[in-house]
Amino acid sequence: MRGKKILLIIGGGIAAYKSLDLIRRLAERGVKSRAILTHAGAEFVTPLSVSALTADKVYSELFSLTDESEMGHLRLAQESDLLVVAPASADLLAKLAGGLADDLASTALLATDKPILIAPAMNVRMWGHAATQENLARLAARGVQRVGPNAGPLAENESGMGRMAEPLEIVAAIEKIFVADAALSGRRALVTSGPTQEPIDPVRYIANRSSGRQGHAIAAALARLGADCVLVSGPTNEPDPPGVKVVHIETAREMLAACGAALPVDIAVFAAAVADWRADAASSKLKKKGGAVPTLTLIENPDILATLSQAGSQANNRRPKLVIGFAAETDDVIANAQAKRAKKGCDWILANDVSPATGVFGGDNNTIHLVDTNGVENWPAMPKREIGDRLARRIAAFFAAKAAE
Repeated sequence: MRGKKILLIIGGGIAAYKSLDLIRRLAERGVKSRAILTHAGAEFVTPLSVSALTADKVYSELFSLTDESEMGHLRLAQESDLLVVAPASADLLAKLAGGLADDLASTALLATDKPILIAPAMNVRMWGHAATQENLARLAARGVQRVGPNAGPLAENESGMGRMAEPLEIVAAIEKIFVADAALSGRRALVTSGPTQEPIDPVRYIANRSSGRQGHAIAAALARLGADCVLVSGPTNEPDPPGVKVVHIETAREMLAACGAALPVDIAVFAAAVADWRADAASSKLKKKGGAVPTLTLIENPDILATLSQAGSQANNRRPKLVIGFAAETDDVIANAQAKRAKKGCDWILANDVSPATGVFGGDNNTIHLVDTNGVENWPAMPKREIGDRLARRIAAFFAAKAAE
């Protein structure tokens, strides 16, 4: 863990005193901590105590002109490898689950794209309340990780579940996250994303409804696990994922060339919705001519997935160790995906239903069916970011199993 940076958010509760020992334990392991002390947390530990242990300024105010000029609230999260909430009060959990951002702590949690670890601590009845449990389930579905709580003595002479995990338990959970985050370290990955645009003339083009959201989420997830990732993206409104080299293209032929330039790689995920055909484009803008409709001559585009999957192709001897394709279907989703996998020669196919009623194209959620040599693995509907994380972990497990053979 040496050299890692943690943003520690100290919530309200008597367990806040343990956060001081947590900072010390992390420092022993070469981890740099920067702290946000909530107003409730400051009722139990002082900014001076936290600052003395972190050897850094303690942040508390969202609307502090001094803090914003020195270290904006977004940078606090962006410059950290992990956000740890300890203690995570019921109030902080509710804010995080509900997407609220009314103070510095909740704003940093909402603005981050880094992993989050929570260490809950609260009264036993608050812990068991249906609202708290619903919030925890929602956070788990988003990939927020948790350590504790434990059963034992609580404040106000009570006992039961709700005692914050001990500092060394939290350190162990942090170590586990950092080990997982390095699961693809040393691996090179290629991801394609978004649509392609095939010109008809200088002002018109053929395209599709792909937003690029899923491909971008996959690239970001692979990078979070330590992969050296190249993202070849068609035109989208999605921001470039952090830690990823992005190559912007427009046409299928440009995408194929960019993929070839990125080789060799260990992992290739072809999530882009590549246009199957391109037009024999006119050099000048097509004009209306007395009601006559122009005829478009369509030319089949190169098959990028098959080209990089098949032995004996241009990519021969440079074939990625794991090639994953997508099958965006509107009917017979599984059968079409199985046929596509056999035809293209890739290792896995991720099939999804993109019928208009599903809202997948342009939406935030997706439902995936992973097809490989073992059959079909059906994933529940979930946000595209979580699908990216799940696929990245699945890829890491594949390489771990190969290494163990």
